[in-house]
Amino acid sequence: MAASADACWLGLRRVHGVGPRVYRLLLERFGTPQEVFARSEEELAAVGVPRATARNIRAFRDFDAVERELCELPRLGARLVRWTDADYPINLREIADPPPYFFLRGSIAHDDPRCVAVVGARTGSEAGLRMAHRLGMELAGRGFTVVSGLARGIDGAAHQGALEGGGRTVAILGCGIDTVYPPEHRKLADALLERHGALISELPVGTPPLAENFPARNRILAGLCLGVVIVEAAERSGSLITARMALEQNRQVFAVPGSPLTGKTRGSNRLLKQGAVLVECVEDVIEELSPQLGKFAPAPRPLPALGANAKETADSNETAPEAAQARAILERLSKDEKTHIDAVIEGCGLNPQTVLRLLLELELNGVVAQHPGKLFSLR
Repeated sequence: MAASADACWLGLRRVHGVGPRVYRLLLERFGTPQEVFARSEEELAAVGVPRATARNIRAFRDFDAVERELCELPRLGARLVRWTDADYPINLREIADPPPYFFLRGSIAHDDPRCVAVVGARTGSEAGLRMAHRLGMELAGRGFTVVSGLARGIDGAAHQGALEGGGRTVAILGCGIDTVYPPEHRKLADALLERHGALISELPVGTPPLAENFPARNRILAGLCLGVVIVEAAERSGSLITARMALEQNRQVFAVPGSPLTGKTRGSNRLLKQGAVLVECVEDVIEELSPQLGKFAPAPRPLPALGANAKETADSNETAPEAAQARAILERLSKDEKTHIDAVIEGCGLNPQTVLRLLLELELNGVVAQHPGKLFSLR
């Protein structure tokens, strides 16, 4: 029985010698993987494919294995997104070595350029974790999609912040689409999918999270985005690989400065010496990326009628539903005491998503301060 079209897509990538660049060359010359497998060794070599690779393509027969892999995708809630599909992300198409296909759980917006990566150390400091969480939350609140690697530490904090900011977040995996790594992030992955985010992997189903997988994963992470924010990175950090790939892909690189007394930030501080954009707040990122977004640049949605005297202003604007909701939140906060987010949600009777969104807008307007441990107070 002849191999299916999708089996040919997977099979061609499994041929020894066919990496993303060779695969792209073959697609540009022959249109589809089926056509590639139908060509002679001489025809393949004539377009620039090494002779050994051309022989490997002609000799490939392991289609049964990839057919079985394709049969697994519905059970996993995943699907195949190919280079020729309409929903293949436009940012990713621009890089020199895009994946010819990837496996997807969840949903992606192929024509949305507003993606920013936030990555860093797996053993982030308390300050680094807070910064990653804040950046994730505020970027999501401004309409950006937050992209990271679902790893421990900075990555997880950025994903969580995006969710709490009421936005979308996408995780690029260094393992098969059937695996969540680290396992303690299973709930985070589930929440990400529930909020219309996505898990993406170009690796075969069943691939374990091996160290050699992550550099190639990082090129996808950077390629999806307009820019990459490095929160904390040691001198020999995988995040620096992501930064290098971002530069090669003509993406903007940002870095959060750190104390020179800790080794956790030597790599990110070095990036700043080499010209990365210094980030102290989300506005530093948005201001740098705004020219690329043009008139579509996301902007913070102003909270209705909230000024310095927030409670009284909200009281005077009873007809605006959001002002009434903001007042209900502010009545649960004080300057002298920090209140946990759960107590705010329970006290004001609003749904968690609304409370998180309005708290973010109140914070951006200088009315509310956020503290470690999901605590809030009036400024």
